[in-house]
Amino acid sequence: MNSSPSSLPSPRSRDVLGRITLQMASSLDLQIVLTTTTQKVNKTTFGNLALRGYNPVAYFAESRPVEGSKQFTHHYADVTWRFTNAANRDLFAQDPERYAPQFGGYCAWGISQAKFFDGDPQIWKIVGGKLYVNYNKEIEKTWEPDIPGFIEKADTNWPTLEK
Repeated sequence: MNSSPSSLPSPRSRDVLGRITLQMASSLDLQIVLTTTTQKVNKTTFGNLALRGYNPVAYFAESRPVEGSKQFTHHYADVTWRFTNAANRDLFAQDPERYAPQFGGYCAWGISQAKFFDGDPQIWKIVGGKLYVNYNKEIEKTWEPDIPGFIEKADTNWPTLEK
């Protein structure tokens, strides 16, 4: 194969090929997963625990926060996640993005303000199939009147914030 610069696709044709590939993948209902090497996840100071050790699957399966166990853990995004049983751990391991709290478990309202605040696993809400936590009840009261607006702002801010 000739790999001289003149035989390589131009940047414009690579861009077109990339769009065609994505369109083909989209039309085939293929799931494209993008990962980053630097994920921002809120973790406790002691123990490197995500969500303060609460079971992220329980919010969806039991509609309530439940503390996880040291017996059932999974390492994801450079932190340890705890679960109440092996079944929850395995569900999370298969699809962590489905169960992990948005914005790494930091306060959703805080992220909408471009600030990192701790997220309290007791102050939570599932919106559009995604888990959000907030700092405290007062912040939750501020967040609730315009949840979609705050989520939109947080979605915009999140990629640009550095912890």
